[in-house]
Amino acid sequence: MTAADERRGSSASMPDLDWSQVRETVLMLELAVGQIDAAMKEGGSSVEVLTDSFTSMAGYMRMMGTALEQLPDSPATAQLKESLIGHAGEVAGRVQKSIIAFQFYDKLSQRLAHVSHSLEALTGLVTDQRKLYNPFEWVALQEKIRAKYSTREEIEMFNAVMKGMPVKEALNNYKAEMKDKGDDVELF
Repeated sequence: MTAADERRGSSASMPDLDWSQVRETVLMLELAVGQIDAAMKEGGSSVEVLTDSFTSMAGYMRMMGTALEQLPDSPATAQLKESLIGHAGEVAGRVQKSIIAFQFYDKLSQRLAHVSHSLEALTGLVTDQRKLYNPFEWVALQEKIRAKYSTREEIEMFNAVMKGMPVKEALNNYKAEMKDKGDDVELF
């Protein structure tokens, strides 16, 4: 291990002859990856508990609805039975919408994992002097990142940026396409 490898942290506030903008960039990339990973782990365990709870609640609501429908109709309980069946159906519908929201969270988590892996790969390229100035290594990194995308819209956004479209414009186009697509949940 060299002295540069052993030295961690930023020296930008007090640069010396060994100061490197590459090392500063890598430090910021590593920090971003760490923050993404920590946030995903924290959110993931909570969402897993919520998903399990809501899935169980949906099952119980179906059982309650079925049990209510099997109750005999009598003049004294008919209105109450009808009301309870309606409420059970409403709660079941809301539980289903919550489960769909958790699926969107799952998709978000997968996207953040892709970003994290891309940043790690970029860090690896930037820290390796043999790769840093080799255009073929950059193309390989771009292909590795492109391969992580799972939807046509994401691939189109990536390709547009690689062809010169400003990132902000490509993201706006992507958001517009996704908005037009609606609430389709695509699990991958």
